Amino acid sequence: MDAYPAELQALTGVPEGAYRIVHYGPEPDQFGELWLPPTGATAPVVVLIHGGYWRARYRLDLMHALAADLVRRGYRVWNIEYRRVGTPGGGWPGTFQDVAAALDALAEHTPAARVVLVGHSAGGHLALWAAARRRLPATAPHGLGRPAVVVPDLVVSLAGVSDLTEAADRRLSDDAVVGLLGGTPAEIPDVYRLACPLRLLPLGVPQVAVHGTRDTSVPLDLTTLYAAAAGPECVPMILPGADHFDVIDPTSAAWAAVVTCLPSP
Repeated sequence: MDAYPAELQALTGVPEGAYRIVHYGPEPDQFGELWLPPTGATAPVVVLIHGGYWRARYRLDLMHALAADLVRRGYRVWNIEYRRVGTPGGGWPGTFQDVAAALDALAEHTPAARVVLVGHSAGGHLALWAAARRRLPATAPHGLGRPAVVVPDLVVSLAGVSDLTEAADRRLSDDAVVGLLGGTPAEIPDVYRLACPLRLLPLGVPQVAVHGTRDTSVPLDLTTLYAAAAGPECVPMILPGADHFDVIDPTSAAWAAVVTCLPSP
C-alpha cells in the first residue's frame, strides 16, 4: 500500500480491538469496520465514507481518528471501504454499487437505527449520492435503481465534490471525475445524470454542507453552489481558516463545529 503523507498518517492510528471487520460483499474491498461503544445500543450510527478522489491509494483508515472520536462520544460507527479507481471493479458502476450495498448492510447489523452519513471529499459526494439513490429510476442500469433498504436521517458532506459536471469541467485532481465515470460530461451525459447529487436534487433528506475557506483540494464554491441549489434541505457550514483535512481531524476546531450538527447519542 502507498504510504500517506505525515498529516494523513497521523489520522490512521487505532486502539487494539476498536472495531470488527464485516464484509458486505465477496470482493476484497467490500467490507467495513463496525465500531461500537461499550454502551449505547440504540445510539445513532454514523456511516463514514472516506475521500481521496475515488482513487485506490486512499483507504478507510483515513477515518480512524474520526471513528475513535465518535465512539468516545457514544455513537456507533460503520466505516466503509469500497472499490476505487485502480482496484478491480472500481469506478463506474462498482464504486456506486458498493456504497449502496454497504449502507443497506446496516439493516442486518444495526436494525432500526438512526443513520447519519458523513463523507469527506470524494466521500462527501458518495454520501450525498447514497441519500439521493431513491431518486434514481427503477430502470437505472447496473441495479442502481433497486429500492434503498436504509435511508439516512441526515447527510454531512465534508468538503464534498458535490457537482461532478463542474469538477470534470475544471479537471480537478488530474481529471479524477473522468477517471471515476469513464468519460466527460459531453461523452456520457446519462452517467453524469445518475452519478451527480446536484442532478438528483431534491434529496428529501436533511443535509449539512461543510467546507473550509482554506481548502485547496476541493473548491469552496462547489459546496456553496450546491447548498444554494438544494435550498432549505441543505444548511451550509463555512468554516473560516479551515483547510481540506481540518474537517477530519478530531483535534481541530473545524471538527468540533461539525459534531454540533449530529443528533445526540
